[in-house]
Amino acid sequence: MVLDSRPQSYQQQRPDVFGTGMPQRKGRKKNGLRLYPFLSPSLSLESDSSSSQGQSVSFPPKAKCLPSKPPSTPSPASQSPCSWMRRSESTYAVNQRHRVRGQIRSATSLPHIPKAKAERASSSRKSPCLLVALRPVNVEEERERFFQSSFAYNPQFVYGEPIPETVLEKYRDASEQFLSQAIGIMNAVLEKYGTYESFEATNGGKLLSKSQIWSIIRKYMQKEGCSGEVVVELTEDLLSQAVMMVENSRPTLAINLSGARQNWLEGMLRHEIGTHYIRGVNNARQPWHSLEGRKQYGLKPANPTEEGLASLHSVLFRKQPFLWRAALLYYTIAQASHMPFSELFRDLERYVQDAGVRWEYCVRAKRGQVDTSKPGCFSKDQVYLDGILRILRHRQSIDFPLLAALGKVSYEDVEQLKAFGVLEQARIPHFMQDLERYMQQLDHIVATNCLSDQELEVLLPA
Repeated sequence: MVLDSRPQSYQQQRPDVFGTGMPQRKGRKKNGLRLYPFLSPSLSLESDSSSSQGQSVSFPPKAKCLPSKPPSTPSPASQSPCSWMRRSESTYAVNQRHRVRGQIRSATSLPHIPKAKAERASSSRKSPCLLVALRPVNVEEERERFFQSSFAYNPQFVYGEPIPETVLEKYRDASEQFLSQAIGIMNAVLEKYGTYESFEATNGGKLLSKSQIWSIIRKYMQKEGCSGEVVVELTEDLLSQAVMMVENSRPTLAINLSGARQNWLEGMLRHEIGTHYIRGVNNARQPWHSLEGRKQYGLKPANPTEEGLASLHSVLFRKQPFLWRAALLYYTIAQASHMPFSELFRDLERYVQDAGVRWEYCVRAKRGQVDTSKPGCFSKDQVYLDGILRILRHRQSIDFPLLAALGKVSYEDVEQLKAFGVLEQARIPHFMQDLERYMQQLDHIVATNCLSDQELEVLLPA
């Protein structure tokens, strides 16, 4: 495979894993890329893990766990505006100006996902992708005004598309159910490393070149047995660190070049391919693959299980699997619900030194708002920590291979669905094959993040 920025493709022939039974659903477009619910785009989170496989489990000493309250003295903030997506922990860019730098073009051997007639007929009247609609069109201008005001100005955002009121209403209210745990996780990182930036520098590894990224992707696809099935694009024009979508009727993984770090890239692949893609493929074969089918079986929403599971898989084999990103998103949204933008920005200084990164978190939490001088939030990103803690609470009773095999379902529905699932030839992520080691890693995540089974049981009674 020639590794340059021109269109390229995997040439290995693979069977049509979706086949004619692929659910046909209305898609959403994001800059020409159509998003489908069965491959729901994830605002990929904490795509950071070491790739140690087949080794004995050896865990470093547990971090000292601090009380779950914010540090009293904020860290000094960097006063210079920083680039939008230079950090691996900054997965939401609200501006898109760069072109795709490198990509693997879809090969003829890739599985084709045909469009339904109804979808083709209605394609001209679809509303824009939610993430695009929520992106302020004047974000750069407001960012400049904000920094020039010494962080005192509250941005006034303008949106290019009307945002459905039903969406804003759904994500209007923040939760504080897990706020204490979020603060405790962040305090554990600060206690061990001083700053998150130090943690990233110590654990993330170097940024990878395109050829190194292709090599890691190719090896990972081979591990999952899906070489040639997923189109891979390397880009700087992305709303998230990585996203699964359907482009030109083919499953596509777009990866942001800015955050592809040596020790974290495979974690991102476990998140997007090992969780979202594999569960999507398995889901397409189930009788509940459609909305009508989900209603027939009385299924709960796939989230928070879907994103919680993917987020755990991002950090699964790290020596220090801190859930910083999920915790900080949860905390930021909780604070945004009762703070104006400028106050929220100052509040986050205790956790994030980089002023540019803090701006990103604040914009993410305040998206959908016009006048950010008012309290308010867009609470969708709290789903990550919510899902993580629920899965960890019930990890001893969850059948994880079955959870993957049944598709996009909640862990709460697994027991009732196992008698009806199409399990023949179901795909199970390679890192679940050694289930004993997998469970040990989940225990390690609990301990590293200063959680305990007793605390989780009280927090989430059966």
